[in-house]
Amino acid sequence: MCRWTVTQGAPVAWFSSFPCSGPPSRFLSITFLLLLLLLRPSPLSAAPSKDSEKKHAPGGTPHLLASASSSPAPLHASSARLPRATNESSASATVVGRHVRSSYKHLQGDVRRRKLFSYQKFFLRIGEHGNVNGTKNGDDPYSILEIKSVDVGVVAIRGLISNHYLAIKRNGVLYGAKEFGPDCRLNERIEENKYNTYSSDQWKTKTDRRMFVGLNAKGKPMKGKRTRRKNTATHFLPMPVQPQ
Repeated sequence: MCRWTVTQGAPVAWFSSFPCSGPPSRFLSITFLLLLLLLRPSPLSAAPSKDSEKKHAPGGTPHLLASASSSPAPLHASSARLPRATNESSASATVVGRHVRSSYKHLQGDVRRRKLFSYQKFFLRIGEHGNVNGTKNGDDPYSILEIKSVDVGVVAIRGLISNHYLAIKRNGVLYGAKEFGPDCRLNERIEENKYNTYSSDQWKTKTDRRMFVGLNAKGKPMKGKRTRRKNTATHFLPMPVQPQ
């Protein structure tokens, strides 16, 4: 009788003890099954590694990255920041801003009839010969002014009776001009106290400060070089005039 001895890792079975002409087919089947069980790889070694998955992913794209793209991870606070604006976007915004500022054509030609009542309790008046000063008389016809918009934020102020324009010279002197010119272009701005200020759109001081229309405590016109935006002597309240 033959005895069969199976050695782990051997490709074939070794027979010992007694010589035998050949192993029975049943024993050969059992032997091959045992060899397959012994040589079968473990589950840990059979599991593909991450590197192998990346290498064998179709199209050269890692399998893990592909799965991550299908279900995006939640953004953290550091990754949720908005992107910075590029130079191109800022340039386009500037162009848009210019377009918006140049689209106020409907304001040009708008005429308002007003009296400018100063913070110093004077009505601004433009006399017959173009002299500018203040008056306490609310019925003075030379204090009736027409304010016309000539550009965005720029107005022309004309005395209704004297037909002279309120103007500021290059040296800051306030006067009434017969014809409309660069001296007559005034920037109109509403200040925090709801009063208006009017500054020259053409001229500035040597220190690049604006020169304003102003009346001192005696109702006399102030030189533009001595005026300041925060000085209440340059603040005027436009008062509507009822048509007669």
